[in-house]
Amino acid sequence: MKKTILLLIIFLPFYLTVAQTIKGTVVNDLEKPISNVNIYLDGTKTGTVSAPDGSFTLNLPSANNNSLVFQKDDYETFTISVSQVLNKKLKVVLIKAKEIEEVRIVPYTEAAYKNYIRFFLDSFIGNDKENVRIKNQRSLKFSFDKENNILKVKAPQTLIIENKNLGYTIDYNLVEYIADFENNTTRFMGTSFFKETKSTSKVKLNRMNAYDGSQVHFFRSVYESKVANEGFIVNQITKFPNSKYPTEEELQRLKDFAKTLKSKKTLNVPEDILDIGNRKRNEPPYKIAVTKTQIPESDYTKKTDGKLFLDYDYMMQINFKKFFYELKKDQFVKGTIPIMQTSFLHPEGDTFEIYSDGNTSNPGQLINQGEFAKDKIEKLLPLDYKLGD
Repeated sequence: MKKTILLLIIFLPFYLTVAQTIKGTVVNDLEKPISNVNIYLDGTKTGTVSAPDGSFTLNLPSANNNSLVFQKDDYETFTISVSQVLNKKLKVVLIKAKEIEEVRIVPYTEAAYKNYIRFFLDSFIGNDKENVRIKNQRSLKFSFDKENNILKVKAPQTLIIENKNLGYTIDYNLVEYIADFENNTTRFMGTSFFKETKSTSKVKLNRMNAYDGSQVHFFRSVYESKVANEGFIVNQITKFPNSKYPTEEELQRLKDFAKTLKSKKTLNVPEDILDIGNRKRNEPPYKIAVTKTQIPESDYTKKTDGKLFLDYDYMMQINFKKFFYELKKDQFVKGTIPIMQTSFLHPEGDTFEIYSDGNTSNPGQLINQGEFAKDKIEKLLPLDYKLGD
């Protein structure tokens, strides 16, 4: 059942304020002020907290398209575009959050936590779990839907993630995490606030290598019309149906048989069902081919009313020749032996606005593969990061 969230924001009469400033108060539904609400630009180091009387002032470093997040544990998180509230006096009403329901058709259980915590950490954090860890990991709630082969994870509390390699602590508000094992897809979305913990030369080097060739780096290059100059090559990929992959009808037969198998507990599997299962495991749904090389930015972007949009009907292949930065005599220099990295983006006719900081509108809806898909939390940098910081 879909839950309706009642969150209110009220624009009070205009007050003369300094440019690029947001002011206001945060209250509950009884008009009582709420203190210590985290108020931040999503994905950045820019933030503040509400005072005992619920008041806050947030000075922005520059014009931006980030979401403004109002977040406090035990309350529903509220987000709104900065462009809607810039230089306005606000009153934000936060509603108490309901406890995650433990008894549902698919419950959140301790067994599911134990069975899938490693998978979750691999797909969410990445490989380096020694230097990147969730400090309050046990607050996570896991549920596994056996019938549909879907894993869901929720976080009743803000996740505190320590990244020693990049020198940040991240307050991460996990909005959604879904792993669909049937279709081999994983998706997670959330809001994040970065706090710098250290900035040594080694940490700066790690940040530079995390940024170089990343999806954020690519979209910043697109926004600035410097894709080729920054070392990216974009090719057009066309998808062709794979005749060997099972049809929708065959996949349904396989699913129906799996239900029968569970109820009868029999190992007698017909040859045609075995064949469908083998083809589903070993054949991709479609085959791909490069049909156009080194396409210009004008092929996959458009400008409307001064805004830049990713607008493309095909899959995009993004190649990047990466030279890892090295620290030599207190100087950051690029190495001499490159590694070719390949990523894929699937806009497939959907339109996404591209922002100057390398973010896009609805980032959770833009499917990526290859190197871009490897950019987990362990490589996550704030959107206000600049190369060399």
